[in-house]
Amino acid sequence: MTKIVYYFFYLISLLPWRAIYVLADIEYFFVYHLVGYRKKIVRHNMATAFPEKTPEELSAIERKFYHWFCDYFFEAVKLLSLSREQLKKHFHITNSEEIEACFEQGQNVGTILGHYCNWEWLSCVGVDLPETRITGLVYAPLHNKVFDYLFRRIRSTQPHSILVPKRDILRALLTLRREGKMSIFGYISDQDPKWQNIHLWLPFLHHDTPVFTGAERIMRKMNNAIFYVDMSRPRRGYYTMTYRLITKEPQKLAEHEVTRRFFAMLEETIRREPAYWLWTHNRWKRSHEEFDRRFKIVNGKVVEK
Repeated sequence: MTKIVYYFFYLISLLPWRAIYVLADIEYFFVYHLVGYRKKIVRHNMATAFPEKTPEELSAIERKFYHWFCDYFFEAVKLLSLSREQLKKHFHITNSEEIEACFEQGQNVGTILGHYCNWEWLSCVGVDLPETRITGLVYAPLHNKVFDYLFRRIRSTQPHSILVPKRDILRALLTLRREGKMSIFGYISDQDPKWQNIHLWLPFLHHDTPVFTGAERIMRKMNNAIFYVDMSRPRRGYYTMTYRLITKEPQKLAEHEVTRRFFAMLEETIRREPAYWLWTHNRWKRSHEEFDRRFKIVNGKVVEK
């Protein structure tokens, strides 16, 4: 079944862009108008994130979000057969020279990003770097084995691109460093952490928000140059990605400062064009008040009271 599903989507990826977006529009009709997939969560998230916006403005953002959300899947599938030359036409990367300068100085790079625009395309950042560089993505395996296989194939279409489960990332980074290989790894860091993984709360989109700090800890330990990945979508099927430096000296910053800067940059990106963030995620289901009532931090670990 796994291979059958993969080859089915591979055949879809061979379709021209126009046909790809016809399929996405059909999906939009079912997902938004018929099923109403997670509409309640999306509307609550948007209304509380943007209390200053009118109902009409929020409704327009909502419709644009669902259009993009359906495009996202088929654009990701398109990567299965997109040639390097075609990818360069659709995926414009700026500031790659800053990344290469870090490599030339012997410093590996960590990038930190959110679920914004089509993050699946970020597995292709190596298209703008010498092939001797290793590009990697830290990921959490999906529970559905069929789609886990599909997305692992999508995220590893480019040469010298590797996927590393988050539990194995530190070991992988140390191995690459020992072998003298320069690498750039991406960490998606805007998920909602479980209670036991909450070590920091930040103001984010009008919410007191629990955040992951694991990416920062790893990049500080490896003394990476750290960049924020800022994406935009000029039009359907085209993305622009810009590296924005956070720091080249993470160990000199106060604890959690990298995470604070990341979320400030991510909010700036979302406010610029709200429709392209993953609003279907139930991001604010845990409150600071409940955390303080149920948990405490002992020797750096979150434990129940």
